[in-house]
This record gives sequence, structure tokens and C-alpha cells, in this order.
Amino acid sequence: MRCRRARCGCAHYQNPTEGVRPEDMMRQILGEKLNVGCVLTWGPCYYYQKQFFSGKDHPLSKRDELMHYDLEVSGFPSSHAGHLVLLGLTEQDYPGAKRIEDWPTWDLPILRWGKAQGAVVGFAHSGWGLAVKSSDLPNYEMPGFDGIGANEYIVDVTYPDAVDFISTMDTPDLWELNIWYQTLNVGFRTRVSGETDFPCITDSRVGQGRVYAKVSGPLSYSAWLNAVRAGRSYVSEGKSHLMDFSVNGTEVGTNSSQVRLDAPATVRVTAKAAGYLDPVPNPALHDLPYDRAPYWDIERARIGSKREVPVELVVNGKAVARKNIVADGKVNELAFDVSIERSSWVALRILGSSHTNPIFVVVGGRPIRASRQSAAWCLAAVNQCWTQKAPKISKVELADAEKAYDHAREVYKKLIEESR
Repeated sequence: MRCRRARCGCAHYQNPTEGVRPEDMMRQILGEKLNVGCVLTWGPCYYYQKQFFSGKDHPLSKRDELMHYDLEVSGFPSSHAGHLVLLGLTEQDYPGAKRIEDWPTWDLPILRWGKAQGAVVGFAHSGWGLAVKSSDLPNYEMPGFDGIGANEYIVDVTYPDAVDFISTMDTPDLWELNIWYQTLNVGFRTRVSGETDFPCITDSRVGQGRVYAKVSGPLSYSAWLNAVRAGRSYVSEGKSHLMDFSVNGTEVGTNSSQVRLDAPATVRVTAKAAGYLDPVPNPALHDLPYDRAPYWDIERARIGSKREVPVELVVNGKAVARKNIVADGKVNELAFDVSIERSSWVALRILGSSHTNPIFVVVGGRPIRASRQSAAWCLAAVNQCWTQKAPKISKVELADAEKAYDHAREVYKKLIEESR
């Protein structure tokens, strides 16, 4: 679905073996009608697949279907800390590294290297390592931080401009969203992107997880990446859409996604929403536990046996209002009026199907400090993450990593004091 200049992309799929060539990957983009396909070279067959990286769109690209080779840091020494997605690189080999084994053993140096090139950087399959039993969102259960998702994100986000996004759509939604909500609640402004990780997590199809980014003017890879970086986008599995999300007329991803209020006030939230459900319910999917694939599907959001889904208004992680829409493919004009008493982040979601990026409403010039409990969770998460990652960081890098973790601890301690 191409919606009002929103360009649909899958920010993560891969060449799984040495013999898979660009011609094979381009067919996936065309078959799923993606405007952008990020084909990520990774550790397996790295030395063969890296030949297709150029820092430019692949010559097979078409005007409205771009294929661009970039990098997932997977199968590298830092993989234990969380797989990274680096988009818009000009150079694919880490400085001084002659082989994969020479790369850093933790994430922050790689993120900084990517950012130094002007790349858009973030975490892949964010939920791995962040499993919890709770079905609440947000929840304050402590995950193991023992996987390859957005684990060291909890440290990296405390450094300005170190990480642009975490990925969604290919791991359980509550695991992905919980860590994101916690960090938004204490004032960080990370965005979300959508990915499939085809064929590693699913071999169903490319584009099972998507990010719809609004691009002004002709489509280009750099313009699309800038929209992803700015959060001028929403994520979806393609069966529901949350378009033109705005607060007091400021559209998400414009004006730094920020609305300023001199004092507490009521704001107007508007959007265009659409979805498509089969007329006949699918109980096998609707009733599937959220930690069973497919993790994101509009059937999960169906209200009873109706052909309806709820569009929820989220403020500081809590759903404060909802409006049901008929999921028959028609576009619905929605408006909410909500009282904002303190600096807050605002978003829309159809939980289990789609989610906008946030708009930040700043009241009286004060930063967002929405939850002391979130700040305390983040501090505890740093400590838990260190227990899992430190043993796998090289001795040469361990002191620098420890300083970074200590820095994160101090940031969260300060945020605990500032939050309420």
C-alpha cells in the first residue's frame, strides 16, 4: 500500500548464502511491492557478499523500487551484545580490521563508527534477550538481557546521537516496545523502524515487517533514511496504517517531532487510520500467545468477532483513549482531544499491528521525566546487561566498556532524581 507519499521499506533482509545474488534479492522487492529494500551483508559469507556493497543504490534499482546493500553486524565479535543495523554506510569494513574477528566485541564503538559516516544506526530484532512473562505494557519485570536484540541499547541510548532506532515487527511486540517505552519515559527520543529479517527469523516473505516513511519529493535512499531517522514514519505489518499523525497540527517527523506548550493544556491529536481484516475471524491466530509467531498481525487486534480494531492514543506509555475502526480497507479520519499536564510523548497504535513514532509535547520548557519507575528499571537493566555482556568483551576493550556502563548508570541515577 502506497499511502500519501509514505514510502514502504523493509530495513533488514539478507543474502542467506554465498550463491544468492542481487538479481534474486531484487525479485523479493518487486514481488512485495516495496519502495526500499535494505539488503544487509552479515557475518556468514561476508567475504563473498561484501562485493555487492558500493555505498550506492544497486544498478538493478528502479525509480520507485530501490535496492541498497548495507550491513548487519551479526556473526561478528559484538553479536552477543545485540545485532546492529547500519544503513547508509560509505565504508563497510571497520578501521584496522582485516577479518571479522578483528572487529570490536561490544556495540558502542561500532555505532559511533557508523554515525561518523553519516549512517542511520540501530538495533535488529530488538526483543531477543528481552523476554518477560508479563503481558502489561509497559511492565517492570527485568529481562535477562541475554540475547542478540536491543540489549546494549540500554547503555548506548545514554550517549547523545549514538543510536537512531530500534527495530520492531519480527520479535514479540511487548518485548520490543517495553524497552522503548521505558527510555521514552525518561526523555530519550529513539525512533522505531520495521524489519523482517528474512530468511533468518521468517522465510515467509520479505516485507512482513515494514516501516512507512514519508518522503518529500522524489524517492531516494538518503531521503528515505532521513525520514526514518527523523521518525517521520510508522511501522506496520502492512495490514493497518496510521497516516498523517499530528499533534496541534505538527506532523510526526517534522519540527523535530516537537510541540511546545507554555503551560498544561488540551491538545488535538489527528490521524488517518485504515486496516484490513478478513470478514471471518481466525481464532487460531487471534488467540495465539503474543510470544508465538507471527508476532505482529492485525488479527491479534480484532475486537471479539467483529471486523473492528482499536486505535489507541498512547501518552507516556499508557493508552489514555481509543477509537474503534472498521477494518475494511477504508480510511478513517480520527481526532482525539487530550489534556497534557506535563512534558510527555504521544503516539498512536493498533497494538499487534502498527505503531507510530512519537511526538514530544514539551510543557514549560521542561524535559520529559514521565516515570521514576521507568528510570529505576533502566538503571537495573544496565546492571543486568553488564552481567551478561562483560564476560564476552575482550580484555583489551573491557575498561572502555566498563566506563560506558558506569556512564549509563550515572545518567539513570540522575534521571531517577529528576523524575516523578
